[in-house]
Amino acid sequence: MPMGNVIGYARVSTIDQNLDSQLDALKKAGAVRVFTDKLSGSTTARPQLQACLAYLNPGDVLAVYSTDRLGRSVGDLIEIVGELREQGIQFKSLTEPFDTTDHGGELFFHIVAAFAQMQRRQISEKTRAGLAAAKARGRLGGRPTVMTPDRVELARRMRGEGKSFDDIALLLGVGASSVKRAIRDRTVITSTPRRAPL
Repeated sequence: MPMGNVIGYARVSTIDQNLDSQLDALKKAGAVRVFTDKLSGSTTARPQLQACLAYLNPGDVLAVYSTDRLGRSVGDLIEIVGELREQGIQFKSLTEPFDTTDHGGELFFHIVAAFAQMQRRQISEKTRAGLAAAKARGRLGGRPTVMTPDRVELARRMRGEGKSFDDIALLLGVGASSVKRAIRDRTVITSTPRRAPL
């Protein structure tokens, strides 16, 4: 694929910090346009990074002063660089040995892809382990219920007295949906017909 434009991205964490050193280095590296963010936050909270990623075309090179300017964590960096690779966009750090435009640079993409795959596998394994532990404790996953057996009994009594779900929820300090779900599930359990003795 023919080489496209070098597009730069620079970031500082606070308004008071200066972007000049990053901008000078990126322009010296041939960046025809540089996107800048002056704030801290996640990838989605950096509007100019989002604009930069949308601006890039296949064959372009995304240049940064250092990888910590692009990703705020290893996982963040892996995700962004992985997406660049899928779009045919090159990546270059000016102060680190990460440059996919040279012959050895493709190795970096392979390493990132391997880490991304490992990360997805670890997340999947942790999810499965969490669900198995929850199942072993009698839950099917999700957050622990706020409706303890005592609260369920109290909610059923108040419901029998004609109180609304909203009133019951207010008195118990829980959400109305939790009350409805607990009473419904309890009703299903207690109304299941028993098998006749043999």
